[in-house]
Amino acid sequence: MNVIERYGLRLTRQRARLRALRKGLELRAVADRTRAIRPHDILAFTTLRNERIRLPYFLKYYRDMGIAHFLMVDNASDDGTREYLAEQPDVSLWTTAASYKRSRFGVDWLNRLQMKYAHGHWSLTVDVDEFLVYPFCDTRPLRALTDWLDASAIRSFGAMLLDMYPKGPIDAQPYHEGQDPFEIACWFDSGNYTIQRNYRFGNLWIQGGPRARVFFADAPERAPALNKVPLVKWNRRYAYVSSTHTLLPRGLNAVFDQWGGEKSSGCLLHAKFLHTFVEKSEEEMQRRQHYAGSREYLAYSAGIKDNPELWCKWSEKYINWRQLEILGLMSKGNWA
Repeated sequence: MNVIERYGLRLTRQRARLRALRKGLELRAVADRTRAIRPHDILAFTTLRNERIRLPYFLKYYRDMGIAHFLMVDNASDDGTREYLAEQPDVSLWTTAASYKRSRFGVDWLNRLQMKYAHGHWSLTVDVDEFLVYPFCDTRPLRALTDWLDASAIRSFGAMLLDMYPKGPIDAQPYHEGQDPFEIACWFDSGNYTIQRNYRFGNLWIQGGPRARVFFADAPERAPALNKVPLVKWNRRYAYVSSTHTLLPRGLNAVFDQWGGEKSSGCLLHAKFLHTFVEKSEEEMQRRQHYAGSREYLAYSAGIKDNPELWCKWSEKYINWRQLEILGLMSKGNWA
């Protein structure tokens, strides 16, 4: 990468940080408990809308993992999400009715909160339907992973988004509040993935899985990206520029080994495809607040009408993280 390209990335990062400062003015504090954050706490950042049914399990999952404080932005929920979160002692909550699309799909809001509160902390940025699994997560807390990353001078940790789905129609089995979603959506595609290198940002662009197979079969290049960098030892100079797919400085994106997959990495189990998905797709089609005019949700709506089932004869039932490592979807790398 030449000097001009490096300068261009620096300008992109500066613009992202300036946008975050400006868009941060759209946020109104509902419950600010950030004074309780201790110097070595691991923090979680989330933006959401109308996800009340998912919150009890989401919070329990990450509390058990070792998240000490949640910093969350509610985008004008009307299903009790805001009221529920405001009561949680380890949640700091902001709300806004501003455009999700014009905040770069929530990235600007979270960048602002991370600039202000995450400096020097390990920061986990996830949606409420994303559940991190990492090597030895069944026996070691998240602190063990971040301690190892610190000792290895590694500042970021990558995870592939793994779409999980039920066997049978998506809406056949209702999800209940507090339930482990993977009791229902326990299947995934073990193959069917493509990887390309993004030269400008230095990351690997991963696509495929059931969404490419079912909803984008005629145009797989338009399928959602599955590469993410959700866990970062944050510095106020950093900025996400495209969801958690890409961040700057550029070196933070080098979380996968291009040739052998030997860098330690995880997976984000994606519990998108529960019975609530059909209603959520209809809502987001009306709001048109997602990427490319909500093209992704238009594809979902059409696909569900044609075939509401994602399971196929090549589907694999989820067991644990070791299974994902054997399949090459994540790696423990040098962490033993």
